[in-house]
Amino acid sequence: MMKRILAGALLALPLSIFAVQTQASAAPVIIRRDNYRTVVVPKPVGRKPVVVRKVVRQRWVPAHWERTPRGRRWVPGRYERY
Repeated sequence: MMKRILAGALLALPLSIFAVQTQASAAPVIIRRDNYRTVVVPKPVGRKPVVVRKVVRQRWVPAHWERTPRGRRWVPGRYERY
C-alpha cells in the first residue's frame, strides 16, 4: 500500500510542476538587431510626437578589402550617408 502511494506521488510531481502557471508580462517588446547580437529593448510607454524627417541621401559602397596594420580585412557592402 505504501509503495502505491509513493509511486503515485512520484508520477504526479512532474505533472503538478507543469500545471503551475507563471504570469507573463504583457508589455510590448522591440527586438533590435545589431551586427553581432540581438538586443531586446522594452517599448516605451509614452507616445512620441510625430516628426517629419527630411530625406537622408545615401550611396551604396560595394564590398572591398581594407588594409589594416594586421593585414587585410573584408568589409561587406553597405550604404553610407553623404
